[in-house]
Amino acid sequence: MTTATNPRALDHPTREEIRLEGVLHALSDPVRLRIVCHMAHEATELACSYFDLPVTKSTTTHHFRVLRESGVIQQIYRGTAKMNALRREDLDALFPGLLDSVLEAAGAQASRQGRPAEDA
Repeated sequence: MTTATNPRALDHPTREEIRLEGVLHALSDPVRLRIVCHMAHEATELACSYFDLPVTKSTTTHHFRVLRESGVIQQIYRGTAKMNALRREDLDALFPGLLDSVLEAAGAQASRQGRPAEDA
């Protein structure tokens, strides 16, 4: 894991440290999957405040930490905002087709339930 020297920098696993079981665990939670679907749909960095999640702020923080520590997202401070970006390039290189398959399945499930795909 890369060690942060800046006190506001966050630790992230290197590409080589990302493990399939960690990624699958991160994506197995409905709230975290919803976050990832939104990030994939927007295809840009998003602030934590962008997400309207049905959980408390502390639980939201936990979900973002799980996604970051598993290597699914990258987080960086920009001023006072913590910005989040999907690590699509790393995930696609390590596990070709996995992210696309999960996003497609989540979209199909959301559609069956009458919700927008990014709200999976």
